[in-house]
Amino acid sequence: MTAFGVFWGIFMLVIMLGSGRGLKNGITSGMGNFATNSVFVWTQQTTMPYKGFPRGRQFNFRNDDIRALRDNIPEIKYLAPKIQGWSSGDGTNNTVRNNKTGAFSILGDYPEWNKIDPMKMLEGRFVNELDILEKRKVAVIGTRVREILFEKEENPIGQYIQIKGIYFKVIGVFSPMNTNINFGGEKEQSIFLPLTTLQKTYNYGDIVGWFSITSQDHVKASVVEEKVMSLLARRHTIHPDDKEAFGHFNLEEQFNQMNGLFSGINGLIWIVGIGTLLAGVIGISNIMLVIVKERTKEIGVQRALGATPANIMVQIVTESIFLTSIAGYIGLVIGVGLVEGINYALIKFAIENEMFKHPEVDFNMAIRALVILVIAGALAGLIPARRAVLINPIDALRTEE
Repeated sequence: MTAFGVFWGIFMLVIMLGSGRGLKNGITSGMGNFATNSVFVWTQQTTMPYKGFPRGRQFNFRNDDIRALRDNIPEIKYLAPKIQGWSSGDGTNNTVRNNKTGAFSILGDYPEWNKIDPMKMLEGRFVNELDILEKRKVAVIGTRVREILFEKEENPIGQYIQIKGIYFKVIGVFSPMNTNINFGGEKEQSIFLPLTTLQKTYNYGDIVGWFSITSQDHVKASVVEEKVMSLLARRHTIHPDDKEAFGHFNLEEQFNQMNGLFSGINGLIWIVGIGTLLAGVIGISNIMLVIVKERTKEIGVQRALGATPANIMVQIVTESIFLTSIAGYIGLVIGVGLVEGINYALIKFAIENEMFKHPEVDFNMAIRALVILVIAGALAGLIPARRAVLINPIDALRTEE
C-alpha cells in the first residue's frame, strides 16, 4: 500500500504529460506548415495630421510598394501581396458553372503565398510568376468549390468557371493544410486568382489589400515588421508616430506566446506530478524506518560479524530503491499504455478534435521519470539507513524480538 503512492505519483505524471502533449498537438497541428515567422500589414485610417493631410484619411497600398519592399528590406524572405474580391460569407453567389452556382471567397495572390501558407495541391498547380506577368485568367480552387461546381468523377483541370461574369480556366485544386489561420473565409471554399488579373479584370487598378511577409531565417519577424511599416509610412506620407494608420499582426509573437503557455503547463504538470510522487516517497521512507526498527537485532548481528556502516546503508538504500523503482516502473508502464491506448482509439474510430490530437509520451520523458524514481528511492532510504547505522551493536543484540 505504501508503494501504491509511488505508483500513483508516476502514473499521474505520465497521464498529465501525455494529455498536455495531446493538447499541444491539437492546437499546433491545425497550423499545418504555416510560416510562423510571418507578419501581416494592412491599411487603416490615419489618426494624426501630417504634411498637409488631415487625420482620418483613407489610403491604399499600391503595386509600387511591392517593388519598394523587395528592394529596400533584405530581411524579407517571402512577400505575398493579396487582395480579396469577394467573401464566401457574403451569401451572394459569385461563381457559376453550367447550372451550378456558389458563393466563394475570391482572392488575388502571388505565388509566394503558397510558401507562407503551403497547400496540398491535389491536382494541377498554384499560381506562378507567368500568371502574374501575363495577367492570365486562371483559377485555383478549393476542394469544396470542386464538390459544388463539378461532378464527382469529373476532372476540373482545364475546365472554365464564371466569376462575376468573367470566365477563368481552372489550373489547380488544393486542400488546405492549415485550418487555424484563415484569411477571407473557409479555405476549402476559396478561389485563388493571380493578383494582377483580379486587379485588371474587376477594376481595382493597382490597389493591394494587404501584405503577408516572412522574415529571413534567424531574423525576428518583429524586425521586419518595424522596417516594413516605417517604409510604407514614408511612402504614403503617414506621421511616424501614427500607430493606428496600419493594422498589423505578428504571428511569430503569438506563436512564441503559445509555446510559452505550453511550457508553463508542462512545468505545472511536473510540479504536480513530482509533488504527488514525493508524497509516495515520504511514505516509502516512513515504512523503511519501521523496517529498520523491526530489524534492529538483525542489524546488530551483522555489525557484530563485521559489517561496516557502509554495508548497512547500502542494504537499506538498495531495498528502498528496489521498492520505489518496481512500484514506479509499473505506474510508468500502465500510464504509457493508457496514453497509447487513447491515441489508438482516437485514430481507429476517427475521432476528430481540433483541441486534442495524438496524446503521446516522449521517450526522453520516460527516461527522466525513471531517473527520478531511482533518485527518489535513494533519498527515501537515506534517513532510515542513517538510523540503522547509528544503532549500537550491543544494544541491538539485547533487543527482544
